[in-house]
Amino acid sequence: MLLTGCEAPLNLEGIEQEKSKSVRRTDQLQALAKSKDVIIVVGSDGLVLTGSAPELNWQRQELESKPNFVAVETCPDDSLIALSMEHQLWISDDQGASWRSSDIPTSESLISVTCGPDNSYWATGSFTTLMSSHDKGANWTELSLNEDATISSIQFFDQDNAVAVGEFGFMARTEDGGQNWAIQEPIPNEFFPLGSHFSNASIGWVAGLGGTILSTTDGGLTWQKQATPTESPIYNFYANETRLFAFGDHGTVLEKQDDKWHKLDAPKVPVYLRAGKQIDEKRLLVSGGWGALFTVDI
Repeated sequence: MLLTGCEAPLNLEGIEQEKSKSVRRTDQLQALAKSKDVIIVVGSDGLVLTGSAPELNWQRQELESKPNFVAVETCPDDSLIALSMEHQLWISDDQGASWRSSDIPTSESLISVTCGPDNSYWATGSFTTLMSSHDKGANWTELSLNEDATISSIQFFDQDNAVAVGEFGFMARTEDGGQNWAIQEPIPNEFFPLGSHFSNASIGWVAGLGGTILSTTDGGLTWQKQATPTESPIYNFYANETRLFAFGDHGTVLEKQDDKWHKLDAPKVPVYLRAGKQIDEKRLLVSGGWGALFTVDI
C-alpha cells in the first residue's frame, strides 16, 4: 500500500503579529531611566524602548550592532549612558533617539555604570575594577582596588564622596572624587549585594539572595537584617524624595513603609524584575524579563 500525505501550510501570522509589537514577550529588559519627560528602557540584542508618560506609547529601536545592555543611567546634564556586556558605553544626547558608542579598554567584566556629579562616566566590574572617563568617553582610566571581587554598584553623594559595594561584602569609599579609595570592613557573612541604595553617606540598604535586605545607619560600620515578605532574590532599588522600592525575581515589587517592607499588588508574573521608576503620583513603571513592562498602582 502506498501512503501519501501533505504538509500543512506554515502559519506565520502569530510570528508577524509579535514582531509588529513595540514590546515583545521575548524581550529581556534590564534597566530603565528617565531623561526630561522621556522614559528609556534597555535590554538584550540592542533593544532601546522610548516612551513618554502618561500614555507610554513605546517606540522600539534595535541598535545595529546588537549590544547586550545591562544598565542605563541619566547624567546631571540629562544625557544618557548605557553599559553593554561587550565592553562598550553607549551615549545619547537626545533622550534615546540616537546613540554613539565608546569602547572601554579593559579585560575585566563590567556590570554597572553611573554618572558623577560632574558628568563623568564610571563603570565597575570584576577584580574591583573602576573605569572612568572625564571627557565623554574619549579616554578611559582603569583603576583596580586589587581585591578578587566584583563591584556591583557605585553611588556618588557629591563631587568628592562616593561608595562602592560588591561581591563578598566588599565596600569602599572615596573622598576625592574617585582618585583614591579606602576599603572598609566588609558587609558581614560575605554578603553579595545584587543591588544597593544609599540615601546619604550614612544611611543605606543592600539586597541579595533569599529576599534579604540589610540596612545601615552608620555608613556600613554595622548592618541590620530587615524583614521582607519574600524569599526571592532582590536585584535593585529605586528611590525618590519620599519613597523607596525594591524589585526582584518572580515578579516581586516591594516598598519600604514605616521601617517594614511590604509587597505591592503587582501582576503575578513568573519573571525577574530589575528596574522601576515612579512616572506620576499614582503609578510605578516596572521592567524585567520576557517582555515584562507594566505599571503598578502606588
